[in-house]
Amino acid sequence: MSHPSLGLPPSDLTAGLPAAADRMRAAKERLAGRALEVALAETPGMRERYDEAGLRQRLRDAELMIERVALSVASGDTQYAKAYADMVSPLYRRRFVPLDDQIALCDGIRAALPGVLTPTELPAAGEALDAAIEVYRWHRRLAGDARKKNAILQFLYKGA
Repeated sequence: MSHPSLGLPPSDLTAGLPAAADRMRAAKERLAGRALEVALAETPGMRERYDEAGLRQRLRDAELMIERVALSVASGDTQYAKAYADMVSPLYRRRFVPLDDQIALCDGIRAALPGVLTPTELPAAGEALDAAIEVYRWHRRLAGDARKKNAILQFLYKGA
C-alpha cells in the first residue's frame, strides 16, 4: 500500500480484479451470513459465547472484512486486508472476542466466496484472507487474548 505523505502515488483500485470486487460488495450481506453460519458450525463453543447482540456484531465484522478483501481483490494488493486485521485486533481484545473466532470468520468467508467469484478470481481473495489470518494469529499469541488457557499452566502460574 502506498503512502501519499511519502510522495508515493495512491493505490490503483483497478489494477487487480475490480469486477470481482464489485460482485463481492453487492453480495456482502449474503456472504457475511453464510460465513457466520460456517464459523458457528466449525468452531465449538462459539454459539455459546455470544448472545444475539454478539452474533449481530460478528455478522457486522464479517461484512467489514469482506469489504477489505474486496479492496484487496480490486487493487491486487493484500495490504488492505492485512492492515484492517492489524487495526482491529486490539479492539477485539478489549471486547474479549477471541481472535480464533475472527480466524473462523475468515475461513467462513473463504467457504462462501465460490458462490460469488469464479475459480480464477478465488486465489486473489484467498491471498487477502491468508494475510488477515496471519495477522490475527500473530496478535493471538500476545497476552490477554480471550482464548481458553491451558489449565495446567494456569495452575502452576498461580503458585500452587
